[in-house]
Amino acid sequence: MSAIPLSGNGKLYSKLLLTITLCVVLTLLMSSIFYFVSYVRVDLKKAYESDLSNLTQTSKEIISMTDSAQSLSFQMYRNFTISKLMFYTEPSIYDITAAMSELDNYLSSMPFIESIYVYNSKNGQFYTASREGQGGMLSKEEIVDKGIIEVLDNFQQYRPFTPIPRTYRIVNLRGEQELKAYTFLCYDAIGRGKTINSAVIINISSDWINKDFGVAKTGKASQSYILDNQNRLLPGNSLVAKPLNERDTALLASKIRNRASGYEVANFEGQKSLISFTSPDSLDWQYVRITPYEEATKAVYSIRNTTIIIAAVILTLGLLISWLLSRMLYKPIHLIVDKMNKLESEKRNSSYTLRQNMLRGLIQGSMPLQTNGQLQRLVQSGIMFDFQSSFRVVLLKIDGFAALKETRGSDLLVYKFAIMNIGWEIGLKHYSVETVDMDDDSIVMLLQPLSKAEPAEELEKLRSVLEEIRQSTQQYLRIGLSVTYSAEATQPGQISKLYRSVREGSMHRFFFGTGCLIDAEEIASFRMKEYVFPADKERKLTDALMTARMEEAKRLFAEIAEETAGFPFHVVQSAISHLSMSINTVLMAIYRNNNLEPDSSNSVPGMDSFETIHEFKEAYYGLFNDIQAKLAVKRTMKHSELIRRVNELIHREYANPSFSLNWIADELGMSSIYLSRVYKGQTLTAIIDVINNVRLEYAKEFLASTDWSILDIATKCGYTSSSYFHRMFKKSFGVTPTDYRKLKLPPDAPATQTH
Repeated sequence: MSAIPLSGNGKLYSKLLLTITLCVVLTLLMSSIFYFVSYVRVDLKKAYESDLSNLTQTSKEIISMTDSAQSLSFQMYRNFTISKLMFYTEPSIYDITAAMSELDNYLSSMPFIESIYVYNSKNGQFYTASREGQGGMLSKEEIVDKGIIEVLDNFQQYRPFTPIPRTYRIVNLRGEQELKAYTFLCYDAIGRGKTINSAVIINISSDWINKDFGVAKTGKASQSYILDNQNRLLPGNSLVAKPLNERDTALLASKIRNRASGYEVANFEGQKSLISFTSPDSLDWQYVRITPYEEATKAVYSIRNTTIIIAAVILTLGLLISWLLSRMLYKPIHLIVDKMNKLESEKRNSSYTLRQNMLRGLIQGSMPLQTNGQLQRLVQSGIMFDFQSSFRVVLLKIDGFAALKETRGSDLLVYKFAIMNIGWEIGLKHYSVETVDMDDDSIVMLLQPLSKAEPAEELEKLRSVLEEIRQSTQQYLRIGLSVTYSAEATQPGQISKLYRSVREGSMHRFFFGTGCLIDAEEIASFRMKEYVFPADKERKLTDALMTARMEEAKRLFAEIAEETAGFPFHVVQSAISHLSMSINTVLMAIYRNNNLEPDSSNSVPGMDSFETIHEFKEAYYGLFNDIQAKLAVKRTMKHSELIRRVNELIHREYANPSFSLNWIADELGMSSIYLSRVYKGQTLTAIIDVINNVRLEYAKEFLASTDWSILDIATKCGYTSSSYFHRMFKKSFGVTPTDYRKLKLPPDAPATQTH
């Protein structure tokens, strides 16, 4: 029985359990979706019923208040005392007092009334009784509630005893305030001028009617409104008409206005909402409550999310149980499959390893092919390469191997196997191919032409194939290769000799650079040349390093290294080694002579650390630059100390008439020319100018602080001639010493001798 059917049977139980789990989860999700839709409808219906109960109660209270206001208005009209205020053009003060007392009695007995206005159109007076704000007899100009004047002027818009929701202003001890009220307007018959003869206006506080209006059980985010007979949408907490856009206005007109009680789910003010509303009442008003949809269905969505989480948990546990049961029930089958796979892998790996070891020993010469029996062993191992026909040895060296090993070390064998596969597949177009991993950075290919060709044509084909291998490796693996190929051979015993030739030829990658294609036969011709080490250039290099002429040292170093390119590589190694030792000796002398501390970064690098001569030269150039920088720092420190000592001598010896540049040079034991050049290079000032400046500064100090004569001061400052002192002083400061002293001395100071 093969491994594949066993493996397939081993997964049967897990597939069965997985199918059952998926069915359970899908059933749970489908039923949850059905219940979710149903529960949303139930939840919306429940929220609507709660809203309808609250809104209907508000409607009943407003109707009740309307009846009370109508009854109260009729009582006032029938009250003889109050009627005098409405129908007498000039009621007496006694009539006014008695009527106002009656109004106050009505106000006291009915706490829901905010204020009562009695209006007489003949005298334009309002007789008002109010819990807060103005009271008494007021003209139209005096009354603060200007809104009532607008209502009276447009009374045709209102039916008698129909509440008018509005907000009006009052003035009391706390200042100006706004009150929300339902205003009930009762007026008598209209005259010819279609004006009101008299009216009774009752303002009932909205807080009595709307104490529960606007408080929704469905959530704090709900808002309650009145849709009045003028199609205004009035918030229950402000009674100020809400401005609506065209879309919301159309929604109210088409879905709510003059319709029986119900609810709608629609967008209001850009938000999906539950809109509950009542039927029009006797006032032709409707009551509307708007609740955000998410708020109304929050509980249902919470149940939905919980159901999804439960389904996910069931699915996860089902998958885990399916996997565990599958492993437990079919463990014997898995063991058999694993054992068979292991045996097959070991056989395959053993065969591959055996072939690689045999080819590696053959190439390295540890297992020479001398008999037909040995050739037969190769065939039995699966090596079908014909070593008795013409063949070549090709060496592939990985460029940048140290960096590759650092970054991809764990996958290095995989990359080398991939390179071998690329070489094998491309080479098969024209050759019989065997590839061998030679450890480290090398892979060997054995190529045997599939057809005969002219030497030039065959060589061109070979170079084309090798170049394609190099480019493909770079393209697909991002790994560079340097390739060296041997001459042709026809005897099995020559294979190790060809390998040694390509290995020696590949070392010349040092000069050709990475990604090169090298002919080992051409490199072998270098053995005929005789190399003489350029001792004269070595001496010049030593002198350049000792005198810090680093650019010249770099040039000489490059010439010596590059001149070895046309010789066998052991000659190159010997010459470079000799050159490195010489440079190391010179550098140690430089460190010792300049009291420099060598560190590990200044060690002379060996040739084996580099793949190309460019890298090798750059390493030495960096070493030369580092030495040059350290010497420059050292010289700068020496110059700084020299400048300090010169300045110290100038300030100490300035009064010495013999003090000069030569005097300082003798004192320091060095050349005056060198001293002058170093000082001026560091300070940008000549020493003689500094001496003169110091002497003149001291002269200024003596002129201002002593009564010495000008001649004495000149002598004390190192001048042997007073006239020269006068000339230099005036040239530097623009005044003579005498004038300078006069400028510095106080007016009552005694005159001093000037000669």
